[in-house]
Amino acid sequence: MERYDNFLFTQKAKLDADNKRRYYPALIDPTIERQADDIYVITTMGDRLDLLAFSYYKDSTLWWIIAAANPELRKDSLYLEPGTQIRIPRDYQEVLVLFESQNASR
Repeated sequence: MERYDNFLFTQKAKLDADNKRRYYPALIDPTIERQADDIYVITTMGDRLDLLAFSYYKDSTLWWIIAAANPELRKDSLYLEPGTQIRIPRDYQEVLVLFESQNASR
C-alpha cells in the first residue's frame, strides 16, 4: 500500500465559486466509543502514534485512529509523553467504515 493511498488523501478538490480557488473540505474525525476489548498501554520513551499504529494495526498511516480515541493527547506531535495511558481501539476496521461514511459527501 502506498503511503498516501487511502481515503484521507484521495478526496477530490472542490471549487470555491466566489474566488474560483480549489480547496479540500475539512474531514470529520469519528467519535470512537469505548469497547470492552480496547487495548490500554502506558507509553514509554520513544513511543509515537505512527509506530503504535504499525505495531497494533500493521499500518502506520492509521495513527489518527489512536489520536482520535485519545482526544486529550497533544495535537502537534506524533510523539507521546512517557507514562501516559492511552487507549488503542482493537476494531480499527469499524472506525474506518465510520470515518468513510461520515466523510463520503465532503
